[in-house]
Amino acid sequence: MAEHIMTIRQMCATFGVTARTLRFYEAKELLFPIREGQKRLFTKRDRARLKLILRGKRFGFTLEEIRQLLELYNIGDAQETQLSATMDVAQKRLAELQQRRAEIEAAITDLQEQMQWGERMLAQIKHKSTTPTAQ
Repeated sequence: MAEHIMTIRQMCATFGVTARTLRFYEAKELLFPIREGQKRLFTKRDRARLKLILRGKRFGFTLEEIRQLLELYNIGDAQETQLSATMDVAQKRLAELQQRRAEIEAAITDLQEQMQWGERMLAQIKHKSTTPTAQ
């Protein structure tokens, strides 16, 4: 069993997170390491949960959404409830991301148009300053 246990340092190195992050997830009841005094030992289950936490964070899920989804794992229905709830949250998040992408694309287009206008204005100003005027 010892080969399935990781220290906090090993978890940090494996997943690219800080010890503070792991302690934070533990405080939020997302991870449940074995405690031996001040030492925290992480099981295979903890590693699987951390992978899901990090994936959920990457997708923009809140920690509370992640916690609720992880809690559904042990219901005993072959993960049907957990997967169904995850799909619901994912669908909402996808719609939010697509909306944000549309807003960003519109902002990019607007900014490009403004920059083109600015370039034209600068060209006109430069042209006027190099054109001799009649005195």
